[in-house]
Amino acid sequence: MAFTTVLAQRACLLGDLDRRVGDAAERSQGGVPTGPGVETDLAFLDEQGQPIGTIAARLDDDGAVIAAKVVSGSGGLRDLGAAQRSALAGIEADGSLHTRTVPGLGAYRVTALDGGGRPVLTGLPMDDVQDLIRGLVVVEGVVAAAGLTVAGCLCAIVIRRQLRPLGRVAATAAEVSRSPLGHGGGTGLTRVPERDADPASEAGQVGAALNRMIDHVESSLAERRRGEEETRRGEERMRRFLADASHELRTPLASIAGYAELMNRGTGPVEPALAWRRVLAESARMTSLVEGLLLLARLDEGRPLPSAEVDLAALVAEAVWDARAAGDHTWRLALLVDSPALVVGDEARLRQVVAGLLDNARAHTPAGTTVVTTVEATGASRTIRVRDDGPGIPASLLPRVFERFTRADPSRSRVSPGHGGSGLGLAIAAAITTAHHGRIHAESAPGRTEFTVELPAAEPVPRAGPAAGERTPAPRAGGEAAVFPRR
Repeated sequence: MAFTTVLAQRACLLGDLDRRVGDAAERSQGGVPTGPGVETDLAFLDEQGQPIGTIAARLDDDGAVIAAKVVSGSGGLRDLGAAQRSALAGIEADGSLHTRTVPGLGAYRVTALDGGGRPVLTGLPMDDVQDLIRGLVVVEGVVAAAGLTVAGCLCAIVIRRQLRPLGRVAATAAEVSRSPLGHGGGTGLTRVPERDADPASEAGQVGAALNRMIDHVESSLAERRRGEEETRRGEERMRRFLADASHELRTPLASIAGYAELMNRGTGPVEPALAWRRVLAESARMTSLVEGLLLLARLDEGRPLPSAEVDLAALVAEAVWDARAAGDHTWRLALLVDSPALVVGDEARLRQVVAGLLDNARAHTPAGTTVVTTVEATGASRTIRVRDDGPGIPASLLPRVFERFTRADPSRSRVSPGHGGSGLGLAIAAAITTAHHGRIHAESAPGRTEFTVELPAAEPVPRAGPAAGERTPAPRAGGEAAVFPRR
């Protein structure tokens, strides 16, 4: 601004000086005498009352100065010396303005006009203009320096205030960097305060980005810890599984070896026929255990199961009839369906799930317990519920009831001598249900235990009415079932 002001003021002052020089040159033309012998006459300077410092000169046709005078400080005229006249030589009489430095007089603004063969040079001093411009430069420089100093101080204060949030963000980042992230730390990390995380400002955007990064770091560390914990739990489950499987296999193998030794000797307290039957029984038990483990391994690998349309109502009804024939409980069946309860899956494995739930109810409840099996059909799922009024599952056992080799405590102990289960029945049922994209869960309280299996419904397929001679299946002979229609 100061530089622009100086340039504008200088142009204005020089323009005014040039105008006065031009006016003085035009006035001089009217006072220049003509004729022989007056080529050096400069008396018009005195007659016209020119300002102090005004220079006038007569020129010849070649532009050389013939005579030159200056209005002195006392108002009189003074001739210019040879050096001063030479400083004015070479100016054409075309009215153009020139700046010349006259020795002893200073800078001048001069012009020359030729009026009817009378070329005359006129000039005015530039000292006043230059002094004024120099004073203006000094004033503008001082003002500009003061303004820049004040502006710099204000900018420094404002910038420091604006950068304080960045300082706090940097302090937060430094504190987070000192956290033991690689040694189990990384929870409860310091965050940038809300006032420093306002997205409306650049510093706030940096603070908000740092908070998001810290959130991501914490979530990643938490995920890694969960993965490590899951790996440890998996290793513990594997060790427990191997120990339980070894224990379960060792018992029948020891029995088989013992009975085989007795049969080999041919003597002992046990008859060979009884020993042989026990060998067969223990072999069957070991075979069942191995088949269960193989089935779980196949399901864990995600091997696909055979798929076909299965009617859960008929499948559950047959399983309940079979259970009634094998136990001394009260078995009831409720088919709460308005349409066929169809699912897509492996019928043999689904039958194994229902049989396992019924066998679990029979094995872990006393004789006379009522077991109600219900089949429900909704628009999107098919549900099987097995409910009994036995003593219930202990609260400590319920969360891991579907884990492998899990056995009930004495409150749900096996009361029948023929039910020496290995603890794989519910685990197999859960694995098969998961393989069919369903879910299984248990709820238990004293006097009420319920297992629920939910399976996705099969796509509806239009079916024609029953053919001639086709009848609805009826319960087997001797099978007692109570069917409760939907209300």
